[in-house]
Amino acid sequence: MKQGLLVVISGASGTGKGTVCSALMKEMKGISYSISATTRFPRENERDGVNYYFLSREAFEKMIGEGGFLEWAEVYGNYYGTPLKKIQERLAEGQDILLEIDTQGALKVMEKCPEGVFIFLLPPSLEELERRIRGRGTETEESIIKRLGAARKEIDIGRRYAYVVMNDTVKEAVMRIKAILTAEHCRVELNTEMFEVFEK
Repeated sequence: MKQGLLVVISGASGTGKGTVCSALMKEMKGISYSISATTRFPRENERDGVNYYFLSREAFEKMIGEGGFLEWAEVYGNYYGTPLKKIQERLAEGQDILLEIDTQGALKVMEKCPEGVFIFLLPPSLEELERRIRGRGTETEESIIKRLGAARKEIDIGRRYAYVVMNDTVKEAVMRIKAILTAEHCRVELNTEMFEVFEK
């Protein structure tokens, strides 16, 4: 069975990663969303095992010690991580796995899984990014300033990814990501069986 693709999508807070990934999942078959674990409290309408695995700090740190994460990071005082076992099982079954993670986590995945497909999502501008963050109505002024400062650093890290996609509109961003994944599935090393008929 053909191995699935590990697809990593990152972008600064407010870039629209969640919206783009949700739209991508609706349009593409054979791709499954990796559910991350976190120690932060659930937001309204978030469910355990659907949006995140919500863990206590103690349980999360136990999994770290057991090597249970593909990657993990501490962001704004909370742990976030990608449970390893489920990823391995799904890739072996030929499923593409989508990881929506921050740059700190993505750099760790690059080290462990250099064959992954790394896509960085950019906002149209920093001004638009600020407008989107303020539009949430959930951030303090101090938090907004902190997030915008972090965004500049994350965007610089984005240069290390294989692909960059501008999220000017969700439709255009999804179209570009689908094109990237279609091309990745055509890589020779993933399709060696296609050559076997010519060896007879």
